[in-house]
Amino acid sequence: MLLIDCPYCGPREEIEFSYGGEAHIERPKQPDKLSDAEWADYLFMRNNPKGPLAERWCHSYGCRRWFNVERHTVTHEIQRVYKMGEPRGGEEGT
Repeated sequence: MLLIDCPYCGPREEIEFSYGGEAHIERPKQPDKLSDAEWADYLFMRNNPKGPLAERWCHSYGCRRWFNVERHTVTHEIQRVYKMGEPRGGEEGT
């Protein structure tokens, strides 16, 4: 079981959280201009690396807030937890 450090409530067990998929997926700026194939790519195609991945999580049984987690998909080691809106990878503008 993962121990996730909610940025608002502190460390809690994984069962208190809901997984929300890959983080930092930007909605298309002109959705009416997309083809069906482009929509399908936006909706369904996600990275599936063996290694670090930025994910969205919600503290469903706590503060009910969303935040991001950088987690290694093989070892499940949580490398970083950060609030929504904060830059990816701790770098400005990414």
